Amino acid sequence: MSKCRNCNVEILDETEFCPLCHSVLEQTEELENMYPDARQKTQKLKFVTRLYLFCALVVEFLLVIIDFHGENQVHWSVLVGLGLLYVYTVLRYAVLGKSGYRAKTIVLVLLAVLITVAVDFITGYRGWSVDYVASGGILLVDVIIISLMIWNRRNWQSYLMWQIAMILFSLIPAILYLIGLEHNFIMAFLPLIVSVFLFIGTLMIGGRRAGQELYRRFHI
Repeated sequence: MSKCRNCNVEILDETEFCPLCHSVLEQTEELENMYPDARQKTQKLKFVTRLYLFCALVVEFLLVIIDFHGENQVHWSVLVGLGLLYVYTVLRYAVLGKSGYRAKTIVLVLLAVLITVAVDFITGYRGWSVDYVASGGILLVDVIIISLMIWNRRNWQSYLMWQIAMILFSLIPAILYLIGLEHNFIMAFLPLIVSVFLFIGTLMIGGRRAGQELYRRFHI
C-alpha cells in the first residue's frame, strides 16, 4: 500500500506515482498486485512453445536418421514430423496467436486437411484424402461458419469474407475432378454447391447489411 502526501490518499494498487498529481508515492506497507500478471503467464507459454519446438526438432532429426537407415517403404518419420508440426501450430497460432477464435478454428481445420492429404501421398496415394477428406473438411468449415453466424448474430456479416474464401477453396476438388485426380463426382462438387448457396443465401437474407459489408471490403 502506498500514500500520496500531496493528495493525502492511499493507493491500494502497486504503482510508484499518484494517479491524481503524479508525484512519487510513499510506501506504507507491502501489498500484492491486485491484477493477475498476464504478461508472466504469456512468457511461460512462449517458453513452453520454444522448448517444445526444440525437443520436436531433436526428436524428428533422430527419427529421420533411424528411418532412412532402414528399408522402410513408407517413411514414417515424415508422418511423425507432420504430427509434431500440427501440435506446434496449435500452440503457436491457436494458444499464443492474436487472431480471433473463428480464424483459429477455420485455419486449424484446413491445416488438418492439408496434413491428411500429405499423409495420403507419403503412404502411396490411394486417393482417399482427395476424394473424401479434402471435400469433407471444406463442408465442415461451412458448417462451422453457419454455427458461428448463428452464435454471433450481431456480427454475422463479418463472415462473408470467410464464405468467399471457402468458395475459392471448394473450387480445388472440382478442378481435381475435371483433370482426373479425383473420382467421386458428388464429393467433388458438393462443397462448391454448398459454399455458393451459403454465400448467396447470406446476401439475400442479409440484405442491406450484407451489401454494406461487401462495399466496405471491396468498394463495389
